[in-house]
Amino acid sequence: MRTQQICRGLVALALLALAGAGTAQGSDDEARAKKIIGGSCFLCHGAEGESASAIYPRLAGQNAEYIAKQLENFKNGQRKSTAMAPMVASLAPEDMVALGKFFASRPAQQKKARDQDLAAVGRYIYHHGNRFSGIPACASCHGPDAAGSATLPRLAGQHVAYTEDQLKLFNKRERTNDNAVMHAVVEKMTALEMAAVAEYLSGK
Repeated sequence: MRTQQICRGLVALALLALAGAGTAQGSDDEARAKKIIGGSCFLCHGAEGESASAIYPRLAGQNAEYIAKQLENFKNGQRKSTAMAPMVASLAPEDMVALGKFFASRPAQQKKARDQDLAAVGRYIYHHGNRFSGIPACASCHGPDAAGSATLPRLAGQHVAYTEDQLKLFNKRERTNDNAVMHAVVEKMTALEMAAVAEYLSGK
């Protein structure tokens, strides 16, 4: 009995130590991320990832792994951006992970779509696609709530202009670092459909 009690006590201490280590690591990651953000990121994306300018993506609530991957792709040239290339040049892998975790932990602000009629069209395309032109439902990959996954971006609440711009870049094959499925999807979308989906997602 005494031996069992000692064993249980040791296990409890080990779990507490692991929990403490996890908390310390989390604090280190947040401090690392805040330092980097305070140096440059906040100028475009805001201190909490809630960018005020529609040309820069909102990062608050974005999936951590996805953010880290995009930063790596900007650095190795798989994703082209004259604005981002110098920003990521000095980032180490652990910096990218820390930034991903930081922005993912920030609450995304929910806003209302400005053009409700256009958003209604976008809602249908997002959830049902367009069987006449062969566009699949966006929700089949990005989820019914547009929350994405570790490998797919959260689209909910994103700036209209930014989402629309990315769809156009996929269509022109100027963005090639992500799933080639996007190329096959957007080439079937009209300008109106891209605008409608972007409008709908901005209010999710």
